[in-house]
Amino acid sequence: MIQSKKDYQYYLTRDSLALGIKPNIKISLKSFFIPNYIWQFQKTLRKLEYYTNCKTSIFSKFHLAFLKLRFRRLSLKLSFSIPINVFGPGLAIVHYGTIVVNKNAKIGKNCRIHASTNIGASGGSSLAPQLGDNIYIAPGVVIYGDIKLANNIAIAANSTVYKSIKESNVMIAGTPAKVKKGIDINILIRHANT
Repeated sequence: MIQSKKDYQYYLTRDSLALGIKPNIKISLKSFFIPNYIWQFQKTLRKLEYYTNCKTSIFSKFHLAFLKLRFRRLSLKLSFSIPINVFGPGLAIVHYGTIVVNKNAKIGKNCRIHASTNIGASGGSSLAPQLGDNIYIAPGVVIYGDIKLANNIAIAANSTVYKSIKESNVMIAGTPAKVKKGIDINILIRHANT
């Protein structure tokens, strides 16, 4: 969770690396004419986290209100329902499409998430999934309940995960999701060890 300006800058750096964006003048100019809405969303998400967690002045409250409005507009445009303070640094939202995440979920660093994904609580409970670092979530995955996933896990497309997985460096698949084989997560998340 972002607790300082240094954290905020670190999260932005890791997110841009995860998305393969190297900020420079050429990229800034290109994004002015052809906006990268996912990168705009992620930058706004991190700035909103920073202002919510760290800023308390009157001016900050006005800026926070503006950020919330901008964040809501981008969320609706991209069909994302992602609350603040859930994802660690190195988040990569791969493309537009429905992504719903419960506000009580916690996802570690270097998460790569695709469209049509749902991470939520179960049966009216407030307890949501706790995912480790270096998690690859393919399209159509549903993760729910009071569960924990270890580090370095790839979840195959259209899988349903409602039981904890304690093994690291594995691919899980199916409904319910089960360990299928060992995997090198660096193949799917190239920036995981940088």
